[in-house]
Amino acid sequence: MALEKTWRWFGEKDNITLDMLRQMGVEGVITALHHIPNGEVWSVEEIMKVKNAIEEHGMRWSVVESLPVSEGIKICADDRERLIKNYQQSVRNLGACGVDTICYNFMPVLDWARTDLHYKLENGGESMYFDFPTFVAFDVYILKRPNAVEDYPAEIVEKAKVVFNSMSEEEAEKLAHNIIVVTQGFIDGVINGSIPDYKALFLEFIDRYNGYDKAKIRENLKAFLDDVIPVAEEAGVRLAIHPDDPPFPVLGLPRIIGQLEDYEWLLKANSSPNNGITFCAGSLSARKENDLLDIINKTAERIHFVHLRNTHLLEDGSFYESGHLFGSQNMVKLVKALLKEQKRRQTEGRKDFNMPVRPDHGIKMLSDYNNNYNPGYPLIGRLKGLAELDGLMHGLENNI
Repeated sequence: MALEKTWRWFGEKDNITLDMLRQMGVEGVITALHHIPNGEVWSVEEIMKVKNAIEEHGMRWSVVESLPVSEGIKICADDRERLIKNYQQSVRNLGACGVDTICYNFMPVLDWARTDLHYKLENGGESMYFDFPTFVAFDVYILKRPNAVEDYPAEIVEKAKVVFNSMSEEEAEKLAHNIIVVTQGFIDGVINGSIPDYKALFLEFIDRYNGYDKAKIRENLKAFLDDVIPVAEEAGVRLAIHPDDPPFPVLGLPRIIGQLEDYEWLLKANSSPNNGITFCAGSLSARKENDLLDIINKTAERIHFVHLRNTHLLEDGSFYESGHLFGSQNMVKLVKALLKEQKRRQTEGRKDFNMPVRPDHGIKMLSDYNNNYNPGYPLIGRLKGLAELDGLMHGLENNI
């Protein structure tokens, strides 16, 4: 049995409709209540509006992505108690409505980062690119974060200086706006772009983590799990943490879910089977030391949700998104391991055997250029990825 084919849908404002998803063979929808501010309770009424709309189109609401973890929880601010109670109630309400899996992340301030949202591939398609020297140029010379130069290798800082000196003021401003606003605004980011001096506000958010190292953020994540997982168990809901993207430190911020040792820590920090992971091949593959097959094999029992795409890595830590099947990772081996785990669960009689999978991001192509899709989320490029992954899964099924 193939993994459940799902699709990330951004609600009624999404140019891609539920009617279209049904025509494409999507089985499950990945979405969130994007209209509810971070930290507020998701009511049963609002959850059911979305759930009913999805089910009326013959699909199910497979995974919530995401129920955002507010910054006040990540740093244990004065309003943490209120935010935790609201999060717990949202989990209860989702469980009561029959929505059983929540993808979330614990990334400080910045959810994900790319320096080029329109990177041209050789075939004419358009992808997204993280150029390490360009990102450092943003941090050191455009954002001007205090002491930022100390957080990067000297050779990268030198390259960053060359990159910055070649930029016009307009290009520098566009880079900052893309990193802080454009990539974050549609996923419940901390800054929506309505503030004129968004760079200053971004620096304020970063400064809140002054003195926080990896150990401290781990401590706060464990406290979050200890407060929320018991509620999730009672509600019949599984939590699946998404890895950091990219999975290495940026902006002087601690990154705590980016490699196998982080997952091993996470699963020991709270041993409940409801405390699990989102296996995101794209994010994890951006760190060259990561052995993704090893990560699957050693965390298999706690994989609740899957994102599949590939990347092409460069020597200096840069990378670009190379589609779903081909790149630095052997997608055949990864999908085979995931199918094997799902079959093992079925054989054991587990009710929660399924691991929903979605094509994560996609190459902009063909009529995608005629529509204003969210960065990384074109229609045709993702549909191509869905078809490729579906074919790969069905081709492997009889060999598991």
